[in-house]
Amino acid sequence: MPALARTALFSAISLAAAFLGNGATAADLDASVTAVTPKVVAWRRDIHEHPELGNREFRTAGLVAEHLEDLGMEVRTGVAHTGVVGVLRGGDGPVVALRADMDGLPVTEQVDLPFASKVTTEYNGEEVGVMHACGHDNHVAILMGVAEILAGLGDELPGTVLFLFQPAEEGAPEGEEGGAELMLREGAFADPVPEAVFGLHVFPMPVGVIASRPEGIMASADRFTITVNGTQTHGAMPWMGVDPVVAASQVVLGLQTIPARQLDATLTPSVVSVGRIEGGVRNNIIPETVELEGTIRTFDADTRTDIHRRIEATATHIAESAGATADVAVDLGYPVTRNDPALYRRMAPTLQRVAGPGYVEARPVTGAEDFSYLAEAVPGLFFFLGVAPDDPALVAPNHSPRFYADERALPLGVKALTELTLDYLAGAP
Repeated sequence: MPALARTALFSAISLAAAFLGNGATAADLDASVTAVTPKVVAWRRDIHEHPELGNREFRTAGLVAEHLEDLGMEVRTGVAHTGVVGVLRGGDGPVVALRADMDGLPVTEQVDLPFASKVTTEYNGEEVGVMHACGHDNHVAILMGVAEILAGLGDELPGTVLFLFQPAEEGAPEGEEGGAELMLREGAFADPVPEAVFGLHVFPMPVGVIASRPEGIMASADRFTITVNGTQTHGAMPWMGVDPVVAASQVVLGLQTIPARQLDATLTPSVVSVGRIEGGVRNNIIPETVELEGTIRTFDADTRTDIHRRIEATATHIAESAGATADVAVDLGYPVTRNDPALYRRMAPTLQRVAGPGYVEARPVTGAEDFSYLAEAVPGLFFFLGVAPDDPALVAPNHSPRFYADERALPLGVKALTELTLDYLAGAP
């Protein structure tokens, strides 16, 4: 028997031993998933219709907390503003954490659904629509379903499960802190301390697909600002000053040589993009300064640090070559979302068993996720769940006002997180 098949078989046996006891079979788990699916769909539709922005997920948090309390869990609320932590204690055994993010986005929904969001709110001083354009409504509903199944096991659960319902994954409001990093600082992993954390994200792949990979699966996301300082002069006499516009233009081009020519392209992908250039007030005045702002994406912590250094050196030296100077600032954002290799090897057979031929190795995604903070605290495993409908005309990327998640994917998400938890607690290799 091939090694992978042996591992998957052992994993299935471990699951049966953990979940079932008393002579039941794996079909009981499938029956539990089927039984909870109508609730998961109803929760998802309700949350989708009533989205809330980061650190303002009061209604969603209340729905979650009430559900976990009804299941008999120890529940903490108000963690990182609106976060909810539930502790489900079973028999003696390991502790594993499961995470779902709760926040929506300032996006006006354009999907024709009976439960489409019509919510509006104020964001950065403007009236905006609010939508679950990244699919977090699915994450919350799926984890609520997992909680119901696992709570139903009682003492048959071979360990403890920590449920994290997290606010502000998309970022906290201006002037506030939030998200996974703040939940950790406020003790989300303090009591009990988990050995591993699992999470998922819906993605516009076909329904039935689960995708993951070892090491970096989502990029770090850092913001840089470069101020090029010249000497203001008349546009008709550029030699009388130092032109920061030309120097800044050369900096933009020079930055592109970092991922294209300075880094080993076989090691890890990376992106350096300038998204804003601002300077000057009229056509015939060469300004004193020009400001550039952009983003850095990479999948490796050492490469991330190296790019920061190279951006400063590139901008500084190009500016100096023109007689200008450059001030460079890098604001750290989310780290690389990294799947622990040992945990991935141990649990990949579970995902392969759950998804069957729908399991694929994920390509790295240049978007970022603050699950990364949780996976820095303890070994983590993150995977994508396909939710794209069959009709190509309905497929749109996350964060689009037309993002649509096919509910047929919800039971697979419930099953995947449930079996990962049970296999881990049962000691599957």
